[in-house]
Amino acid sequence: MNVKEIFKDTENKMKKAIEAVRREFGEVRTGRAHPGLIEGMHIDYYGTPTLLKQIASISIPDPRTVLIQPWDISALPEIEKAISNSNLGATGSNDGKLVRISLPHLSTERREELKKVVKDMAENGRVSIRTIRRDANEKMKKLRADSMISEDESFRGQDDIQKLTDRFIKEVDAILEEKSKELSEFK
Repeated sequence: MNVKEIFKDTENKMKKAIEAVRREFGEVRTGRAHPGLIEGMHIDYYGTPTLLKQIASISIPDPRTVLIQPWDISALPEIEKAISNSNLGATGSNDGKLVRISLPHLSTERREELKKVVKDMAENGRVSIRTIRRDANEKMKKLRADSMISEDESFRGQDDIQKLTDRFIKEVDAILEEKSKELSEFK
């Protein structure tokens, strides 16, 4: 493995860390209904954990309602159970054909709790990125110790990785700021 390969590998891993942060943030409810709130839920479908989006259509008829229409009606009880076990803060009502989730207004206290939750998620994302940086720097140092690259190349590679790390941490901060603003504004 050379310096360029280490850099590319590190960049790809950091991009995946950013995607994970975005996915986690998407699951935090801001008061506005969207499919991301529930499509990642797993349902016990005939003994197999299955993603909800794989066994049902999810639609948003208005800003506070999510409709889940399973292709197999026998899955309705399991869908209801998964919704009630989730941290969504809402329950589903079953009319025999579909499950309707009405999202209540978020209280000020709940908004503040959610802001803390997203700050923790962002910090976990930053830690993940720093861990990727540490691993990449160790690879650079090993290449240097094995005399496969010069000391200057090692330092330059570590400097490039630090710049990459700073860029991705700024991206996490921007995503956090956007989500916090979203939590504050929507009524």
